[in-house]
Amino acid sequence: MASGKHSRKKAPKKEGKSTRLWVVVVGALTLALAAAGIVLISRNHNTPASATTAAPPAALRVLSTSPAGDSAPGDATISVQYSTDLAPGSPMPTLSPPVAGQWAVLSPSLLQYQATAPLVPGTVETITIPGGPTGTTGSRGQHLDLAFTSSFTVAPGSTLRLQQMLAELGYLPLNFTAASPLTSPTQEGAAQAGTFTWRWADQPSSLTSLWTPGTYNVITKGAVMNFEAQHNLKVDGVAGPAVWGAVLTAVESGQGDALPYDYVSVSKTLPQTTTVYESGSAVYQTLSNTGVAAAPTADGTFPVYARYTVTTMSGTNPDGSKYVDPGIPWVSYFNGGDALHGFPRASYGFPQSVGCVEMPIANAAIVFPLTPLGTLVTVS
Repeated sequence: MASGKHSRKKAPKKEGKSTRLWVVVVGALTLALAAAGIVLISRNHNTPASATTAAPPAALRVLSTSPAGDSAPGDATISVQYSTDLAPGSPMPTLSPPVAGQWAVLSPSLLQYQATAPLVPGTVETITIPGGPTGTTGSRGQHLDLAFTSSFTVAPGSTLRLQQMLAELGYLPLNFTAASPLTSPTQEGAAQAGTFTWRWADQPSSLTSLWTPGTYNVITKGAVMNFEAQHNLKVDGVAGPAVWGAVLTAVESGQGDALPYDYVSVSKTLPQTTTVYESGSAVYQTLSNTGVAAAPTADGTFPVYARYTVTTMSGTNPDGSKYVDPGIPWVSYFNGGDALHGFPRASYGFPQSVGCVEMPIANAAIVFPLTPLGTLVTVS
């Protein structure tokens, strides 16, 4: 037999008692935990944790607007406060009616309007903040969901300041001199410290006695009507927002009264006369007729409110009969149906009319151009 080495297989290793005991202990512990409602979870440490999700941007809202209410002063500060910062170049709010000036960013979430003109007294001002995809944008790209509007009312202007500006523009027979210059254009609508003086010496007392600073008297009403006529506004002598806005604009631009200051005095003393003053001087006088005793021309001072080169006049005679007179020339109505006008009579200088102030037609033609709307007519 050939010689050689014999290989020998190793006997399989038997589990020791300790291994079996460990398995039994672990199994028993697992059953005990399961019975107690406790579950062991095995975690594979090689599995990466989920990535952290970024928080969504805060919603963009309008927190507040200023001013608010019904009595904002003419130099009030307009501002808008947002809930979060705005993106650079975000659309700005708008003002209606417009106010001269521009928006400034005081902080990333606060806007303030830098006005270069006063707010117009009596105006309802509306702030509109744009919304939607093309509207106000936050610093993280969020948008204001819907457009936002807020309104406030500017306080009425003072009669004293209106008189001061009308005097500065030449619509009153007085001058106004301010004690000191304005420190800001937004103060233009506020009453200023200063003094009024008559533009011309030796004015008729029937005119000067009518003046009171700060009171909306007939002199002021006549000046407002004259201003309205020259600026294509409704001629009613009421200083509403349209008048205030136009007056403030005229002061800013230096657009003064384009006409001389006229005044008419009708004397009932016989012989009755009508005297016209222009820029402080009596420039024309004519004999005239006022109303008879049964239909007298009312005493007082009234502004001319309507004018016609020729018109038909109608009414009721003192005896109750009706009259219709076509072709009456050079008519300036100043008090109801009372008017300055031309009328053919055999003579003049004593009561003959039904309340009007009649003049020879040729003379009335001279008076008519000197009685624009707002001209004061005093009957005494």
